Amino acid sequence: MKRREVIGLFAGAAAWPLARQAQAAVKPAPRLGVLLYATADPNYSSFRRGLRDLGYIENQSIVLEPRSAEGKPERLPMLARELVALKPDLIYVLGGDVAPFARAATSTIPIVIAVSNDPVQSNLVASLAHPGANITGVTFVSSDLAAKRLQFLHELTPRLARVAVLWNPDHADPEYREIQAAGKTLGIQVHSLEARSRADLESAYQTALNVGAEALMPVSSRLTALESASILAFADRHRLLLASGWGPWARKGALLTYGPDLDDITRRSAGHVDKILRGASPSDIPIEQPTRFQLVLNARTAKSLGLAIPEKLLALADEVIE
Repeated sequence: MKRREVIGLFAGAAAWPLARQAQAAVKPAPRLGVLLYATADPNYSSFRRGLRDLGYIENQSIVLEPRSAEGKPERLPMLARELVALKPDLIYVLGGDVAPFARAATSTIPIVIAVSNDPVQSNLVASLAHPGANITGVTFVSSDLAAKRLQFLHELTPRLARVAVLWNPDHADPEYREIQAAGKTLGIQVHSLEARSRADLESAYQTALNVGAEALMPVSSRLTALESASILAFADRHRLLLASGWGPWARKGALLTYGPDLDDITRRSAGHVDKILRGASPSDIPIEQPTRFQLVLNARTAKSLGLAIPEKLLALADEVIE
């Protein structure tokens, strides 16, 4: 063997362990399991934008493994177990009705939630400040929002006497209680319309008519969101003032909405994912509540109801639909 070939052989042999070490040093992109009620959830798009804002590139610096029940809640337990079997670095969950299935499937894999109910009241975490265990994230719930909504209705119609609140008792949040308390302060009768499923809506509507409700306040939940077209049509048919918590309601015809900026709070949930991937423990990351709120007024609906929107409310509005 020539001297040059011998030197080349030893050089190659020396370089081989170095190449192996360099290859081992390149960590694979973190895998993020995603559990969804439906693929078309607009909040999922907001979350992905949040990841991009933080510099993550899908299928390069992060790999998303979405699993959607496609509107069939009975599939959620199986999908949660399927995600856990993938052994992802983290599981991201959209929806307070979805989160319990991820929680039941693992107590070790970190979970980040984005929910519209109270995660403490629904037993997902120990407290907002100190979640404990393997769950953290964001909630769309914030105190006094529902009471403020009723106050806005009162400013629009000072003679308002009877309001019906459409809510799902299985969706744990304080909004109905807040509206009750605000009603006592304002001298407005508040009537409960409980609905746990679509089948309950017709009887709830009839109750609203029986008590002579002048306004309808649906509490935001999966049920009311999915049935928004039916609820809006009922309110329009009977000329009820409709006020809700999420902006899309007003853009579809509700008189007003006042609530969190869903796009903002959902995008911020990506920050929780980032902190965990960088080594933080979910038990030490507080559950975040919304800090930005939007008042949306529908001037067309107000005009059709014979209402003039006070200048004070117009000045406060983030959006006025003409």
